[in-house]
Amino acid sequence: MKYYILFGPPGAGKGTQAKLLVDKYGFRHVSTGDLLRKEMAKESPLGLKAKSLIEQGLLVPDEVVVGMIKSEIESNPSVPGFLFDGFPRNTDQAATLDKMLESFNQSVTSVISISISDEMVKERIRHRAMLENRPDDTKDEVIANRIKTYHDKTEPVISFYKAQNKYCEIDGVGNIEEIFDKVCELI
Repeated sequence: MKYYILFGPPGAGKGTQAKLLVDKYGFRHVSTGDLLRKEMAKESPLGLKAKSLIEQGLLVPDEVVVGMIKSEIESNPSVPGFLFDGFPRNTDQAATLDKMLESFNQSVTSVISISISDEMVKERIRHRAMLENRPDDTKDEVIANRIKTYHDKTEPVISFYKAQNKYCEIDGVGNIEEIFDKVCELI
């Protein structure tokens, strides 16, 4: 079983690349954002709590996210691999993921990071908000908080996986196909 982490700031194109990778390799795309949006659409207690936090640009608690990820892995035993998108978001989640996979006698295969500038993050998030009707992506203060949260809490995950020799970075500037070719070279 392969376990790839698609990494990068909000708007880097992780979801777009994941869809292409699913088509090419048959991996299971696990987007914490998509899982949370499903819960919000159902207006479940988890969904309502998540909606309140996301609208403020805050992250959903680790134990909720980790539980959803474990359920996805256990529910899909016959796929050739998983693509984690939006997870892990911090070093605690990365350590928890490693322990969870270890309990399955597995480990993270590789982290593929799509690198873009903060200015490009802002442009892409605003564009995505219009295309996908994502109101959580329209407010400047929310976007700024998401970028700050990424730098403060998520970027340390890079060092965590560099220490394991599992971190690869590509330039996320270019068209979708060019970036996809770079990602496939790493896989």
